[in-house]
Amino acid sequence: MLKLLFVWVLNALALMAVAYLVPGIHVANFTAALIAALVIGLVNILIKPLLVLLTLPITLLTLGLFILVINGVLFWLVGHYLQGFSVSSIVVGIIGALVYSLISGVLSAIVPDGKD
Repeated sequence: MLKLLFVWVLNALALMAVAYLVPGIHVANFTAALIAALVIGLVNILIKPLLVLLTLPITLLTLGLFILVINGVLFWLVGHYLQGFSVSSIVVGIIGALVYSLISGVLSAIVPDGKD
């Protein structure tokens, strides 16, 4: 449970870093980043698999690159519906989602997995 909370905070920090690095993405404060990180996680768990399944033919034709578009659109949608977190366009959403996944991947690599 503690690891889950730690990863959540790290994802919120990654979201703050993305807002700093990518113009067009704005996070009002750390509380908004925590809420946005939670909603992004829930959207990735609940909605993304359905979209990947529905767009499987185009994903195969683009050799998986269409997943970047799906991630960007979902990132933009979360920014569109949440207060305190905004993404200006879908293109900025694609770039932001890519940077967010890279930063959160690096940050989550520092979390010990408990398998010693």
